[in-house]
Amino acid sequence: MSSAPPRPPDGLVVLLTDNHLLVVDKPAGLLTQAATAGDDNLVDRARAWLVATHDKPGNAFVGLVHRLDRNVSGVVVLARTSKAASRLSDAFRTRRVEKTYLAVVVGAPPAEGVLEHRLADGPERVAPSPQGKPARLRFTRLADDARHGLAVLEVDLDTGRKHQIRAQLAAAGFPLLGDPRYGARSPLIARPALHAWRVAFPHPVGAAPVSVEAPVPADLARVLERVAPGRFHPAPS
Repeated sequence: MSSAPPRPPDGLVVLLTDNHLLVVDKPAGLLTQAATAGDDNLVDRARAWLVATHDKPGNAFVGLVHRLDRNVSGVVVLARTSKAASRLSDAFRTRRVEKTYLAVVVGAPPAEGVLEHRLADGPERVAPSPQGKPARLRFTRLADDARHGLAVLEVDLDTGRKHQIRAQLAAAGFPLLGDPRYGARSPLIARPALHAWRVAFPHPVGAAPVSVEAPVPADLARVLERVAPGRFHPAPS
């Protein structure tokens, strides 16, 4: 495997690449995949990067095997071949991928815990429902600031439901800071304080372990500095 230039001219931040994988750092505010024609999105940026940096004629293959919400930042794993896409999709489906998030929440969560709900889509948001699909996550409190009523959590997903972290933390009584849909807006950050921090998975060819971490973006780093001074550092600009 080889590391690509950290910040190519087209704005794509590449964390890891080889003949089968392209692992990138999605900024908050960017769609993972276009919702309508002409939308700026991560998949198209990745395809343009592959064409430009690997001298590929026409359209390069980019397989999307998982997604992040538009306003969530962090690691996204893409496939560069159809075989890799199939195997990575299977790894996500069979829970052989470890997904770790960094979250800042409002409230006083315990030192650690497991949240289990059944989540269903509603007209405005995802919410617990007896008819919903099972959702499970684990969390560890990394730091807290009782004066401001905030805490930093490391969250590990055991399932991959829509808005799962946002919905489950809100249902447990400690919603994400800055999440207007599941909590409340905040002057500290203009989006949900959630970052896909690390992803670990078996390589689609040979099954060697792969682990990739995305640096903390500047907007979230400012909040983390308020809660846990000196512990987290922003990505280089």
